[in-house]
Amino acid sequence: MRTPHTAAPPGEGTPAAHSSVPPASSVRTRGQHQRRKRIVQAAAALASRGGVEAMQMRTVAERAGVALGTLYRYFPSKMDLVVAVVSEEFDLLETSIERRPPSAATPAGRAVDVLMRATRGLMREPELADALIRSLIMAEVEAPFGDRMAGLLLRVSARGLTLETATEEQYALAGSLAGVWVHELLEILRGRRTYEQLQRRIEIAAGRLFAGL
Repeated sequence: MRTPHTAAPPGEGTPAAHSSVPPASSVRTRGQHQRRKRIVQAAAALASRGGVEAMQMRTVAERAGVALGTLYRYFPSKMDLVVAVVSEEFDLLETSIERRPPSAATPAGRAVDVLMRATRGLMREPELADALIRSLIMAEVEAPFGDRMAGLLLRVSARGLTLETATEEQYALAGSLAGVWVHELLEILRGRRTYEQLQRRIEIAAGRLFAGL
């Protein structure tokens, strides 16, 4: 039998009595996160069908089910939104790498695995890939994806090396390989490379740049 509940005086409630009620700030933060995610997903869906031109702020807001003013509070400009979509794609790549790390025996082989998996992921939505890469090249907002890709390449290829522990030369080599990949990806999107040619060029660059990693 349950014992009758006696209300505690104000200020004397036990922690257990309040543990099932999340703080208002926690609920608000979770709601904000979900709203932001809806906006980014809506923008990605539009870009995958019509490029960055289709990512009109009003259209994104309508698709995400938020007010236009709310959208601008999260993303002050269209380019901020493009950067967020790219960040989401990069998060998916990192999650994939963590779940199934490259098994190649050499640093160069592991770097090639990372970049080709990134290529396959982007090429599933070529319109989106083209829109995002072209926009980032002309970005006027901070878009630290070169650093993120360089960091991922170092971490995976050199078994845990980070941007903080890498030498200046190691960081420069990883950044150079990431730059080669972006260029080759643009070429395949323009129809100037086949997938096989892109992979071969990445293998050559990785073999030279990561030979002594």
